[in-house]
Amino acid sequence: MNVGVMGTGHYLPEQIVTNKDLEKIVDTTDEWIRTRTGIEERRIAGDDIDTSDMAFYAAQNALKEAGVEAKDIDLILVATVTPDTPFPSVSAMLQHRLGAEHAAGMDLGAACAGFIYGIATAKQFIATGMYKHVLVVGADKLSKITDWSDRNTCVLLGDGAGAAVIGEVSEGKGILSLELGSKGSGGDYLYQDKKGHLIMNGREVFKFAVRQMPESSVNVVEKAGFKKEDVDYLVPHQANIRIMEAARERLGIAEDKMARTISKYGNNSAASVPIALSESVKNGNIKDNDLIVLVGFGGGLTWGSVALRWGR
Repeated sequence: MNVGVMGTGHYLPEQIVTNKDLEKIVDTTDEWIRTRTGIEERRIAGDDIDTSDMAFYAAQNALKEAGVEAKDIDLILVATVTPDTPFPSVSAMLQHRLGAEHAAGMDLGAACAGFIYGIATAKQFIATGMYKHVLVVGADKLSKITDWSDRNTCVLLGDGAGAAVIGEVSEGKGILSLELGSKGSGGDYLYQDKKGHLIMNGREVFKFAVRQMPESSVNVVEKAGFKKEDVDYLVPHQANIRIMEAARERLGIAEDKMARTISKYGNNSAASVPIALSESVKNGNIKDNDLIVLVGFGGGLTWGSVALRWGR
């Protein structure tokens, strides 16, 4: 059975916070943020929007694009580190709100690599024949765990959600190979402290990511039986433009063959990859039969990548 993406969707809050806005609250500059991260602005959800709300809007869009009704979803997987509450899960809230009456649901915690883990999990359930349609959502409201007095982290983060409906696709299409990994010894480099704030050792995370993300990208291409030059499009986690460029250069693909949402949205954690994927599909950068690589890394430390042939 060939398992792949049937439809994508995303949601971003309306409020835009620019680098100039952040200059007013922390000791930083627009130039410093842009040159070191590639970020110019980010979206921030208001008090009336939580993670489950963003997940709902993204899921609606993905279901519509896939042509699948909520009642036909068998499993909902939500990757998030910022659930509305520890329980009930965001997936349970989403199941009720969508009216996905037949769906099981669970949340996944793999930080910024969470959506990749969700895709991998969905594939297994469908390939075994247990489920037919799985809704995978990456959603995070990072603004609620951001220390807005910490200039090292607050300039990086934004809110949003992305989703994909996973199911059977035609011969030659779909997921070709996967890689998942973790390095618990690096847990102290990126974590949530007892005050509830995101804490990051930027230097160590950068060193890890600039090696792991390019390596993982190449690994899934080779596992799928292809060469680097066969890749048509790269959708990396939007954490830092320098890390993204390292992955692109390792694959040897042109600049216009990599998704770039970081300048507009910043780092959206588990939502980063699905937002970039959905936007790339909708603006025509991803075309039928393209060989696509999705790759992400995050707290844990975790990482994951997927190679897939695009199309139904």
